[in-house]
Amino acid sequence: MTERPTDFSSLPSYRAPRRQLFSARKFALMASVVAGLGVAVYGFSPSHGPVDVFSSAAHAQVSAEVRKVEKPIGFADIVERVKPSVISVKINIAEKTASKDDSSGTNDDSPFQPGSPMERFFKRFGGPDGLPPGMRGGPRRGPVSGQGSGFFISPDGFAVTNNHVVDGADKVEVTMDDGKTYTAKVIGTDQRTDLALIKVDGRTDFPFAKLSTSKPRIGDWVLAVGNPFGLGGSVTAGIVSASGRDIGSGPYDDFIQIDAPVNKGNSGGPAFNTDGEVMGVNTAIYSPSGGSVGIAFSIPASTVKSVIDQLQNKGSVSRGWIGVQIQPVTADIADSLGLKKAEGALVAEPQANGPAAKAGIASGDVITAVNGQPVKDARELARTIGALAPGAAVKLNVLSKGQDKVINLTLGQLPNTVEAKADTDKDKGGASKGTDEPRLGLTLAPANSVAGAGKDGVVVTEVVPKSAAAERGFKEGDVILEVAGKSVTNAGDVREAINAARSDNKNSVLMRVKSGGSSRFVAVPLAKG
Repeated sequence: MTERPTDFSSLPSYRAPRRQLFSARKFALMASVVAGLGVAVYGFSPSHGPVDVFSSAAHAQVSAEVRKVEKPIGFADIVERVKPSVISVKINIAEKTASKDDSSGTNDDSPFQPGSPMERFFKRFGGPDGLPPGMRGGPRRGPVSGQGSGFFISPDGFAVTNNHVVDGADKVEVTMDDGKTYTAKVIGTDQRTDLALIKVDGRTDFPFAKLSTSKPRIGDWVLAVGNPFGLGGSVTAGIVSASGRDIGSGPYDDFIQIDAPVNKGNSGGPAFNTDGEVMGVNTAIYSPSGGSVGIAFSIPASTVKSVIDQLQNKGSVSRGWIGVQIQPVTADIADSLGLKKAEGALVAEPQANGPAAKAGIASGDVITAVNGQPVKDARELARTIGALAPGAAVKLNVLSKGQDKVINLTLGQLPNTVEAKADTDKDKGGASKGTDEPRLGLTLAPANSVAGAGKDGVVVTEVVPKSAAAERGFKEGDVILEVAGKSVTNAGDVREAINAARSDNKNSVLMRVKSGGSSRFVAVPLAKG
């Protein structure tokens, strides 16, 4: 039976072997020094009490303790068991502009597939053009090849990798740990979670890995196995650093952060726990240099199982959809709505003819629970609804105009072109001068007096730099539709609603603002007096 390596979630048990090691070595050394002096020497072992170091039995006991603690507890047995299930994935694309996935090891151009989580991540945290230093190059045309990692999940050849590893591939080859190479076909992909299912035919005895059913704890050991830089099967070790990470790749972000070194070519490879089960699929790294700096992200096994089951059964993923643009409930928004905690998902706008609109959910409502399970934030709502099947009946707890409601609706199917999150892009638009609201830093005009602004609300014609409104992202051309839940048509309506909020001792006032084709809620702090 393999002894399970100690993890870091329980530090006292991790420290204990060091104290035993010192004592054992000390008294073993004493025994060897005085062995020929003809005197009795006694020592003390913290775990066994007084020890006669001249006694053969005691000496054997101390020596055994020395051997036990001197030999580090490693991962060799676990690696020997799981490594055969891990594969190297090589792809060939006939001809395209050379801007590839993060796993390519053959060209010097962009290493990330357009639209992949890594490309989006580096656009957010990397260099000016979304690439880490040393990974920039001009585009060129011609055949493109790339390499990544993956692992078998069944003996009949089904394997998991990243979508961005196989996306657009004309040919997929997998190489096993024993060097055998097979041609694989893509069964299905899911861009939203960056997962892909591939299949190798011809055998029913492939070594495979099992997906973990338990949630990893921060501090647990993790082993990353893959094909970094195309070198072949490699293993690195580390711990789980964090969970529930949002790296800005989409509404379903729920990554496990690990510090096991993950490099270019590890994408799609498994992250194993000490039971030899896959806790996650390695998909992205944060690295200014392009190499591992100890921050990598894995897709949780629970997400992998849900997505892969659908890909295997029907070749695509269907997600539930309620048809709302949502945004987080900030502390200011919570104060404006009279909420005790900044939790739940704020409905910025229900989409026309969507399930939510048909069920009576309106702008400004806060969804606080789904089927009795509390909703912490907007991302959690998106993940929860997305994990349910289209056609499923759900019960939503909704706070609407200060009243708690229970709304039952039937989920639709998430369209391919719709993301379950609020659109917060802000477009500028031309507008004429209007009436000032100096305390907010806005100049306003009725929408119907400004060409192209529509008939409803008031148009922002000017924003004072460094004002409260500017700090909240207001731009010229934005249209304020509601203030404190009331529709406004002129600057007087805005001022009246603000004064009413002040009279109610509110610290901020909630406005529904239209920018371009979408709307959002903005909590603007109120100046006193």
